[in-house]
Amino acid sequence: MREFLEDANQHRDDGYGRAQAHVKPQLPKRFYSEATVKPMEGGFAVALDGKVPRTPGMKHVVVPLATIAEAMAAEWAAQDKDIDPMTMPMTRLVNSAVEAGEETAPALRDEIVKYVGSDLLLYRADTPDSLVRRQEEAWDAALVKLARHFGVAFQPTIGVVHQAQPAPTLARLRAALETEDLFTLAAMNAVMSITGSGLLALALRHGLLTPEEVWVAAHVDEDHNVSLWGEVEEITERRAKRRAEFDAAARLLALLKA
Repeated sequence: MREFLEDANQHRDDGYGRAQAHVKPQLPKRFYSEATVKPMEGGFAVALDGKVPRTPGMKHVVVPLATIAEAMAAEWAAQDKDIDPMTMPMTRLVNSAVEAGEETAPALRDEIVKYVGSDLLLYRADTPDSLVRRQEEAWDAALVKLARHFGVAFQPTIGVVHQAQPAPTLARLRAALETEDLFTLAAMNAVMSITGSGLLALALRHGLLTPEEVWVAAHVDEDHNVSLWGEVEEITERRAKRRAEFDAAARLLALLKA
């Protein structure tokens, strides 16, 4: 029960198994009758027939809010005869955070600021005009909202040559992350990894953009290519899987804010 969730999390959406795509993975059998929420010291946990799952490091998966545990329990309850961890994005995200532990929080904060330093929203195309317009429409408003909310300035650039962002901007954003808890940071890092943007993760966390607005902003270039050349089945399938991961991270952020 523990190992398969860890393995799925390590290899999610990174091309794992592409060379063996024709081989159907062997999934663990469902071994429990019901998934419920159980109060625990420090919060709440999912209980499978009364037993609380542990991470590979033997940590109980305890979350601060019952609503988060309920969302995870729903994923466990939805499993059929086999347990498919790829249909349990909330559970995998939370398990990963619990296993990593509070000691990883500073590194998670640093990673967000690192992304911001060379963020997707700050590197613009110069051609074609249709792509330039798409980027401006999706990204300019987001940058304005972020700048006003945090009281910072950004320096967008055209092309791919590195443009350093103002040190005070990065310092202020790092300071804003200081109060974020482990689960919030884990969800933000998941959003950031999927979208390629620390700024979009910050915008989502602070309610400056909706999840749909963040998703659209993250896929401006891809959607532009689709408008020109049409959809590619493999990319469409991969995007659908990433959307499930994104939605789980966005939902976790929303539950933590509620």
